[in-house]
Amino acid sequence: MQDIIIDILLAIVVLTAAGLLLFIGRREGGMTKKQRKMMVRIFISAAILLALQFAPAKLFDQLDRYLFPTAGRWIRFACYLIDYFIIGYDILRKALQGIRNGRVFDENFLMAVATIGAMALAIYENGEYLEAIAVMLFYQIGEWFQSYAVGKSRRNISNLMDIRPDYANIERDGKLEQVDPDEVETGSVIVVQPGEKVPIDGVIIEGSSSLNTSALTGESLPREAKAGDEVISGCISMTGVLKIQTTKEFGESTVSKILDLVENASSRKSRSEDFISKFAKVYTPAVCCSALALAILPPLVRMLFMGLSANWSVWIYRALTFLVISCPCALVISIPLSFFAGIGGASQQGVLVKGSNFLELLSKTKVVVFDKTGTLTQGVFEVDGIHHNEMEDAKLIEYAALAESASSHPISKSLQRAYGKEPDRSRVSDIQEISGNGVIAKVDGVEVAAGNDKLMKHLGVSYIECHSAGTIIHVAVDGAYAGHIVISDIVKPHSKDAIASLRSSGIEKTVMLTGDAKKVADQVAVSLGIDEVYSELLPADKVEKVEELLRVKSEKAKLAFVGDGINDAPVLSRADIGIAMGAMGSDAAIEAADIVLMDDDPLKISKAIRISRKCLRIVYQNIVFALAVKFACLALGAIGIANMYLAIFADVGVMVLAVLNAIRCLFVKKL
Repeated sequence: MQDIIIDILLAIVVLTAAGLLLFIGRREGGMTKKQRKMMVRIFISAAILLALQFAPAKLFDQLDRYLFPTAGRWIRFACYLIDYFIIGYDILRKALQGIRNGRVFDENFLMAVATIGAMALAIYENGEYLEAIAVMLFYQIGEWFQSYAVGKSRRNISNLMDIRPDYANIERDGKLEQVDPDEVETGSVIVVQPGEKVPIDGVIIEGSSSLNTSALTGESLPREAKAGDEVISGCISMTGVLKIQTTKEFGESTVSKILDLVENASSRKSRSEDFISKFAKVYTPAVCCSALALAILPPLVRMLFMGLSANWSVWIYRALTFLVISCPCALVISIPLSFFAGIGGASQQGVLVKGSNFLELLSKTKVVVFDKTGTLTQGVFEVDGIHHNEMEDAKLIEYAALAESASSHPISKSLQRAYGKEPDRSRVSDIQEISGNGVIAKVDGVEVAAGNDKLMKHLGVSYIECHSAGTIIHVAVDGAYAGHIVISDIVKPHSKDAIASLRSSGIEKTVMLTGDAKKVADQVAVSLGIDEVYSELLPADKVEKVEELLRVKSEKAKLAFVGDGINDAPVLSRADIGIAMGAMGSDAAIEAADIVLMDDDPLKISKAIRISRKCLRIVYQNIVFALAVKFACLALGAIGIANMYLAIFADVGVMVLAVLNAIRCLFVKKL
């Protein structure tokens, strides 16, 4: 009766697994050739096993009469052996290769020894071969699910990162010619047609289009681009033809750097992954030696000291069961997969993590330090007001813009934007730039001084203090004060929400570091709800301030610095976690950072922290669950309570559950 129940349960489990394989294969598609081949092997082996189990017992007994005594027994064994090789030949081959290469103690070796031993015991006892084949069958089913899960997460990332352009269009003799992007030099003009990827970073010189940036930023809404706008590689032109003058070589473009980050992320392992690797190296030989001791020592003790029969078959069976249970597949596979899926899930949201070690550190972040300009603000200075002017506003702006026309400083560019015309440099002469103060020049023969209050004091011009927050440009014309212009940096739309979201995510302190004046910095900090602000800092001062914050925080808490400029690179390197703005950030900042936000949205920081914490929760869940089940089943196997079927659950079942749990790291949209 027990054998019938076992056969029925086996049939239910095999048919359920087969149905699930078919459902996944048909619904999801995208299986590799190797996965399809393994699925066929699983179906063939399962069909043979069920046929042999449900075949009438008398069928093989009849062969004894027609051939020779015990013929039925050996033909029955041969049928099971064929089934065993169908489902397990690759495991046996890998085990032999591991032995030849000096890597003996892996899961393939354990499965080979356990199943061959079970087959040998069945031959010796003229018993059932079901256990050996069932163990191998379910192990292969578990391996298939694991392979499919890893493949699916890789395909998700590959689809997301399917931004590598195959070619660039160069116009020659009125015709478009497709060339390798690597061959396009900086300053060349390329043509991007509707539906094509932008192959190299550049500036649009002709045309307009809607750009799909979802692969880079995770943002589903298209972005409108026109002549004069900068575009980054990896975007897709959706509506119009664009002529783009390249500003970088392909190897230095955004798409190349993104692909490099994602491809190399797996090389930087977290402490959890290092622990699992070291654990497996010690654990596997230990359980092999324990299994050998379990097979030999108890029978010897029974014979030599207790005067009992050795019961070799009982203890060898227990040792083989112990080996099957001991396979550390769930830990070795699911932990790296969890981090890989976490990095992939973050990439889908426009957050590039350079390694699983940084994902682990990010989960422990308690202090977030921000640069101001370009990080919390747009880094785009605009004229915000004109006060105490002694002439028309437009005339004051014209004088200031022309005086500053030779400068590439953002303040100069904001004045020129407010002027609204291309400055006529022929009207300007005798330009004197006074470092840190401003500029003095002659405009239409009139001496114009534009700068800060230090410049006015230097010239002995009586000026009027401004109580507005921002950069104040005082203007003097022919030595007489003419008024001042207020220029302010625009706060990013999501900056306030980003700070609030960080606080709700458990961040204990937010800090802002800036070289701006105290009044400006304080106003921005108050408006955003930042806890601490330090202003009028030089790049070296920012490094010192971060080191000071690192000293005063608790040892377990981690500090993240968020910046975008080239002067932020030293601070990004010094912090526990460096986070760079990837769209408009400098190459040096992106290179020095550990995490890159592809759309410069500070709101993504809290999302990245939540992703990292979810990933680490899943990693710890898998570690605790796998080890708890393993050690419980090992103990039961050692004392003879656990059989091969429980061993299957302890090995394959735990692995499948851990892998399915790890896949949850990919789903981060609701975080």
